Amino acid sequence: MSLLDLAPVIPVVVIEDVETAVPLARALVAGGLPVIEVTLRTPAAREAIARIADEVPEATVGAGTIRTSDDISASVAAGAKFLVSPGTTLSLVEALDSSGVPYLPGAATVSEVMALAERGIKELKFFPAEAAGGVPYLKSMGGPLPDLRFCPTGGIKVTTAPDYLALPNVGCVGGTWLTPADALAAGDWGRVEKLASEAAALR
Repeated sequence: MSLLDLAPVIPVVVIEDVETAVPLARALVAGGLPVIEVTLRTPAAREAIARIADEVPEATVGAGTIRTSDDISASVAAGAKFLVSPGTTLSLVEALDSSGVPYLPGAATVSEVMALAERGIKELKFFPAEAAGGVPYLKSMGGPLPDLRFCPTGGIKVTTAPDYLALPNVGCVGGTWLTPADALAAGDWGRVEKLASEAAALR
């Protein structure tokens, strides 16, 4: 099954403290969101991916903010089941092709999307979604490019997610609102589970 069909929302997570990784993942899964993108924005990220992969088997954990071939190899070695990039260069997409795991390459313009489609890539990340034109932009792309599907990410909130999910070319959205920094710092996993449950009910 496609990554885009596993859940309506993929939590985009920034983990500062590796000790929060497992309880955070368990709270998201309990709330109905089994697909988790851990961004490579902190020193704790790769270890967090490894711990989630080892201790929360019901989660599908992936790595986000993939920018280099080293990011790819280290993430796959840590246990990442999928990869997400903010944008896509030729060398990066070649490395993603060789990774052996599913990936969502980032694109923000019609030309970028068409270049990836020429390589046979039909599912992409649309980033930064709100800044790049949001729902109207994605809706416009659906006309000339009806065979492509997207996971828009960047600036999406629980209040705007339904507008994206209503588009036929959107499979799911990515969001950071599910894991507020203060909830993670306080270990408020009940709050995270509640936010996940609300997001899981969006579709």
